Amino acid sequence: MELGPLPASGGPEQTVTTPDSPGPLDSRQHSPPSLRGAAAWLRNTNHSPGVIAMVRRARRVLPGDPDFGDPLSRAGEGGPRAAARAAGRLLGERGGASREVSLGALQVWQAVTEAVSRQPAHPEVTIVFTDLVGFSAWSLRAGDDATLRLLRRVAGAVEPPLLDAGGHIVKRMGDGIMAVFADPLVAVSAVLEATRALNSVDVDGYTPRMRVGIHTGRPQRLGSDWLGVDVNVAARVMERASRGGVVLSGATLDQLAQQDLDELGVAAKRVHWPVFAGKPAGLPADLAIYRLKASKETVRDLTGLDSPDDESPQA
Repeated sequence: MELGPLPASGGPEQTVTTPDSPGPLDSRQHSPPSLRGAAAWLRNTNHSPGVIAMVRRARRVLPGDPDFGDPLSRAGEGGPRAAARAAGRLLGERGGASREVSLGALQVWQAVTEAVSRQPAHPEVTIVFTDLVGFSAWSLRAGDDATLRLLRRVAGAVEPPLLDAGGHIVKRMGDGIMAVFADPLVAVSAVLEATRALNSVDVDGYTPRMRVGIHTGRPQRLGSDWLGVDVNVAARVMERASRGGVVLSGATLDQLAQQDLDELGVAAKRVHWPVFAGKPAGLPADLAIYRLKASKETVRDLTGLDSPDDESPQA
């Protein structure tokens, strides 16, 4: 309640406000606790295991890959995949239910994108196959938990350089992947970067060694997969790197200039077949295969490659 003017000293009239009249300051004092409570509720709900599990179950019925965003999931190409990589880096595993909702939206976007673009086409592409040397024997000793930790760390190290360079992960095959690139130089450069990144991976004292096969051809694209003779050739080329490293076909090397190899810090050394063994089945008779060897200036950075002085035979 307000009192009337006080007749005291003849100065300006004053108005006195009684304590029971709530002023603006009181409303400001009461609002922040409410907002803080709402924020806490949202935060707790977002990180509730039950809510996260419910959203993940909902993603199972959405179109597309329900594991979209997981490092071990099958991933498509284009905008959704790039957005998922960005979301994964920003939110990480702490994103909670909001992260799952975001990935669910990207999952649907990916499915629609692939469905719209499923037009058979046979452009020339460079095919990359990878796997880990000695992985099967190690995983038998290490067990499932260590094996999954290793696969996730390998995927987190190897795949970003391939995807950031514009490569498309076609499929995962246990400890290996198949990827395609529109440009052979970009493919080789991305593979070398992935080889560098793998050097930092260690699980229980085990550091994996990767082998890579690269071949350029015109496989047939069916949906999100690539099939045909050139895919089989790329897989056979990889098998020539039995102890690890990067092997590429003459079809790929023919499209690389010597200056390109010099800038990458590698040299291409032709793989010779044993005199009495002959070329392995599954490879064209006229196909040459080359092993990339790191130059002396880069050998410390590319430990997945042999040095130029390593002349040991390849199986």
